Amino acid sequence: MKKNKITIFVFVILLFASINIVIIPTNVIAGSYDGLDLAEAILADPSTLIASNYFDRDNDGHRQATVLSNLGTLYPTNGSTFALFSTGIAGERPVTTEGLDPGDERGTYFKNKYGHPRDESTLTMLLQVPEYMHYLYYDVQFLSAEYPEYIGSEYNDELTISVDSPSMGLSSYVINVNSGDFILEANDIPGTGFDIFATSGNPMLVDWVDTTPIYPGSDAGATALIGREHPVAPLEQVTLTINIKDVGDSQFDSAAFIDNIRFTGFAKTEIISRKTVTDLDGGAVECGDTLRYRISISNIGTATQQDNLGNEFEDDIPLNTQYIAGSVSATSGVPDYSSEDDMILWNGEIPSESSVAIEFDVIVDTPLDNGTMISNQGRVLWDSTEDGNNNAIELTDDPTKDDGIDQDNDGDTDDDDPTICWVLSFQSPESLTESFSDDIAGKQANQTFFDLYTWFETDLSARKNIFSVAESYHYSTPRSFKTQLRSTDTPLEWRYNLTVFEKDINWWEIWFKCGNSSALGDLYLTFIDKNDI
Repeated sequence: MKKNKITIFVFVILLFASINIVIIPTNVIAGSYDGLDLAEAILADPSTLIASNYFDRDNDGHRQATVLSNLGTLYPTNGSTFALFSTGIAGERPVTTEGLDPGDERGTYFKNKYGHPRDESTLTMLLQVPEYMHYLYYDVQFLSAEYPEYIGSEYNDELTISVDSPSMGLSSYVINVNSGDFILEANDIPGTGFDIFATSGNPMLVDWVDTTPIYPGSDAGATALIGREHPVAPLEQVTLTINIKDVGDSQFDSAAFIDNIRFTGFAKTEIISRKTVTDLDGGAVECGDTLRYRISISNIGTATQQDNLGNEFEDDIPLNTQYIAGSVSATSGVPDYSSEDDMILWNGEIPSESSVAIEFDVIVDTPLDNGTMISNQGRVLWDSTEDGNNNAIELTDDPTKDDGIDQDNDGDTDDDDPTICWVLSFQSPESLTESFSDDIAGKQANQTFFDLYTWFETDLSARKNIFSVAESYHYSTPRSFKTQLRSTDTPLEWRYNLTVFEKDINWWEIWFKCGNSSALGDLYLTFIDKNDI
């Protein structure tokens, strides 16, 4: 069979000059025991904070807690930051060995894994209750690598949040993999560090894990975003304690998202809904692939959302796809598919401080043009006034996007964007060109096909101007790529991944311009494949 040929053009400038070192800032870490950075990051009203204290078992920088603006599917529910607490290293792929990906399930630990005390992280805050306020609320999500192996066992990392009120007493909530709140699996929480899959395909074994989806094989899980409340009294001072700790061992790590700690005067229903989509066939979305949508609906309030007249959830099957019969399911309530309306429906109640997950599959139409958009957004219909009628609408959101449009008219534009994927049909190009013209000077270079498939990228060096995109040097392209490597430096790479195009390379052209600003130099290029051959 005759194979098509693919041509690649790459334009590169090499310049040799002095070395400049640039330190790139990292996430804000809880760097002291006063805990102020953590407390202020998660309080809706920082003026209610009187004092705070933080400690953990890590003696090398208190890495068990961090302040973040995002981590995969984790985004603030109020303001621009949230806090992440962990039994390992917070925010650095906590379930893998020494942050490696892939790694095993041993995680990180700071105390003898066979002794006591075990890994633990605690933030304590003394808070002033405002006038007329009777409840303290917060948003929480718990993620653990102990799911699913250790359900029903003594090996259960625990998140305990307590409020000590002088008038109302001590109230506590405990979350672990046995608490029944786990409705999300690894493919539902990409980028969090808990999006891991057992390479053996058996998640009940303790083994090597990878971020490549395997079905079955999800080797970590999470609760949905849920809310909790504690009774308090107006004008008193209360102590809020957030504690996460290893139980049984110091290995399989867990983490807790905490945000939007606030006071309110009454119990209420409050709904948050989020959606993810996974290509069950892996890789870029192509015609004929099966997409799995998973919706989590969380009632973070203290009043139950009743099963009222009419639907509590509706979701149109997206254009350019077909619903797979019998695929809709839910963790509670009654899910259904309406063939007349081509729509997913769900009916049921959502008790206070609980959640429901709904799942369904579609198959992508054939044929479609490259770059076809598949857009999907559901609607939660709920009772905001507690009069028995579903008067409010909460749109399922994709927290990674913000199109600037306030679709649900709540004054916020970043909480209601549809979940979107792009289809690679697939029609291979006859040639590919990387001119660096759309890359940012001083940054890593990469090139995608239809913004869908990255076929070229470079090592990301922390040393700006050593191996990075550069402004034009009176050359024929708006951008170029500059290297200033010395013979003693670690080799850095341009990486090409052309497998998706399923074509042979006919010829490959790279243009170089060599400069000399400080010393004589020679250019060495080594070409290797994925097997280092």
